[in-house]
Amino acid sequence: MSTTTSSAGPARAVLAAEARLFLREPATLFWILGFPTLLLVVLGAIPSFRETGPDGTRVIDFYVPITIMLAAITAGVQSVPAVVSTYRERGVLRRIATTPARPGQLLSAQYAIHAAAVVVAGVIVTAVGRVVYDVPLPEAPLPYLLVLGLVVAASLATGGAIASLASTAKVAAAIGTAAFFVLMFTSGVWLPVPAMPDVMADIVRLTPLGAAALGLEAAQLGDWPAWRDLVVVVLWTGGLGAVAVRFFRWDS
Repeated sequence: MSTTTSSAGPARAVLAAEARLFLREPATLFWILGFPTLLLVVLGAIPSFRETGPDGTRVIDFYVPITIMLAAITAGVQSVPAVVSTYRERGVLRRIATTPARPGQLLSAQYAIHAAAVVVAGVIVTAVGRVVYDVPLPEAPLPYLLVLGLVVAASLATGGAIASLASTAKVAAAIGTAAFFVLMFTSGVWLPVPAMPDVMADIVRLTPLGAAALGLEAAQLGDWPAWRDLVVVVLWTGGLGAVAVRFFRWDS
């Protein structure tokens, strides 16, 4: 009991401190909370995106989950690595290392804060899609939420791995930016995965966001996501999360 209590105290302190700092970053809040919604509004303004196809669906319907994934990507590979690597360069991590806090607690705090921000972004995007463009809610809500949870976990694990491996904040920013565009593509921001050529779609399906995009589409239409897609996301999340913890460094 005493061990659990002694470890919970520093964890709560780290979480509270990181939450306060996060809320003081308006630019980060905009890119995670505001930009996905703005993108959805812009895409919804395109007439062809609101036209109903032969199968009864519209392009804008599938961009609601895609823009939620964009929020997760932004939080994971743009914000988390920037925060952690900057802390390392400025000696903040070295000072934390002298306290009872552990690397996992700092990473967990970053994950929890950014996951909460993505949840808020998801609520906003879903509400705007429903109210403004009459986007139907997912026909299979539980699988839909499951896949979204995996999306958030995979994105944050990717960011944690980048933060742990990058030697400086500039390196973390460069890797994060490259990963950001790759993940945007595989999640279907520019071209939905089902619309990709067969060979490309098969390759993208092996990536965490590509598999998740297909899972979300299935849940949106009322079907259970393919187990293959769920396994792909879980394996990527576990592997990247292990890398983040294994290679975490307090010093540059």
